[in-house]
Amino acid sequence: MSASRRYEILLPLRFNDGSPVPEALFSETLLELREKFGAISWETQLIHGSWRQGEQTFHDDLIRLFIDVDDSAENRQFFIEYKQTLKRRFNQFEIWLTTFPLDVI
Repeated sequence: MSASRRYEILLPLRFNDGSPVPEALFSETLLELREKFGAISWETQLIHGSWRQGEQTFHDDLIRLFIDVDDSAENRQFFIEYKQTLKRRFNQFEIWLTTFPLDVI
């Protein structure tokens, strides 16, 4: 079996101004990733976050997406670039995207 890697993305349910993110933005993201990689999973459990930007404190409600893919330079580059797409789409200062090796048995 080839080496695998999991990419996890935290997406906000609200924009930084507190207004709700339209469901269509999530649907668009899920469809793009499923079309690209063949599968995607996400949790409906709410993840709470709190962070500061300058003097302002933000509070987030987030969902987590995860995508398991071949551990390749091409896939890594895709996610580096896709993060910028998500920052624009969800109007965020930052999108938390993590990755780690995955041992599928």
